[in-house]
Amino acid sequence: MQHGFTLEDITFTAENNVLIVAEIGTSHSGSIKKAKELVCAAVDSGATAVKTQIVFADEILHPKTGNVDLPTGKIPLYDYFKTLEQPDSFFFELAEYCTKKGVLFSASPFGIRSAKLLKQLQPAFVKIASPELNHFPLLEEVAKSKPSLILSGGVSMLKDIDVALNVLEEYYGFDFRQKVAFLHCVTSYPAPEHDYNVSVLKSLSSIFALPVGISDHSLDEILVPALSVANGGCIIEKHLCLSKSDGGLDDPVALTPKQFTKMVKMIKRLKGKTRNDIINMLENKGYSKTLLSKIEGTGIKKLAESEKENYRKTNRSLHYTSDLPCGHIIKKNDIAILRTEKILSVGESPEHENLFFGAVLQHNVTAGEGAKFNDIIQRGTSDDR
Repeated sequence: MQHGFTLEDITFTAENNVLIVAEIGTSHSGSIKKAKELVCAAVDSGATAVKTQIVFADEILHPKTGNVDLPTGKIPLYDYFKTLEQPDSFFFELAEYCTKKGVLFSASPFGIRSAKLLKQLQPAFVKIASPELNHFPLLEEVAKSKPSLILSGGVSMLKDIDVALNVLEEYYGFDFRQKVAFLHCVTSYPAPEHDYNVSVLKSLSSIFALPVGISDHSLDEILVPALSVANGGCIIEKHLCLSKSDGGLDDPVALTPKQFTKMVKMIKRLKGKTRNDIINMLENKGYSKTLLSKIEGTGIKKLAESEKENYRKTNRSLHYTSDLPCGHIIKKNDIAILRTEKILSVGESPEHENLFFGAVLQHNVTAGEGAKFNDIIQRGTSDDR
């Protein structure tokens, strides 16, 4: 059984009306003029929604994260994120512009501060990105007000998804299956089309009884989106840029307006088509049966080959915010839930955060280091928990 996702009295299904999300991310580079140009490009292409990102560097990375390999090259990512921070007025103006242009507005928060701002913006839906799947305080903060929510599950195992959805369901209660959707994703930039295993959408929809879709980081504008619809996906999210050479973090893997328009037109042609119809259409466009079969995959949820090395490094874990001496009693502001990336050591899962508050360090630790159970020897009596 396939499940539809309803936003503002419109129900999106794979068979009739796919929700197409233009992820503009931070491609605006902090320019509201450019952000509005991206909105116009999304509207002209036929996208249903525009999604941006509310970036505050300290919510995502530690300053000692160092240089990170991205599609645009190796860059000091924390410093770059600092340049992307915008005043609240930027997002209010962007949200208002989306409404004026008749396209749904959404954004991804990365911590409590951005989540609270996003609530004020009253988005059509909230999008939780894959690395924040295990940022449980963030999930709880967002879920308190029960907004329509789309959760992405790249670089995750089935057990990780289950834990996150259980956290959300505790807050949503009976509204859970009406307001929450899940996107399959491969956290690799770019992600090879053959890694997508899109038939897993049927498995995920069956296991969790939720509407499902795809967050696609592959380069082809047709393959993964079309096969996702063929396998029950009612939501397609893909990055949109004005130019692949504009310098945005995701621009090299994003679609240009011309490519995005081509994708939207293809998706709309799939209305009412069966899986076999869609496969035949793709074969007639020159895609081989072998390639299409590889992209559909086994339907078993597992880490894709291209994202295996990112597991637990791109996800959130506990990190020390500063250098701390042996014997220090850990306080709340000593620990942060951050992405590790590849230079810093991985800490314990965020679900164990409270076990560290009030505990005593048995040796010195350094700023940015992952917080591990073997760092602590006992629970203290700190009141700052």
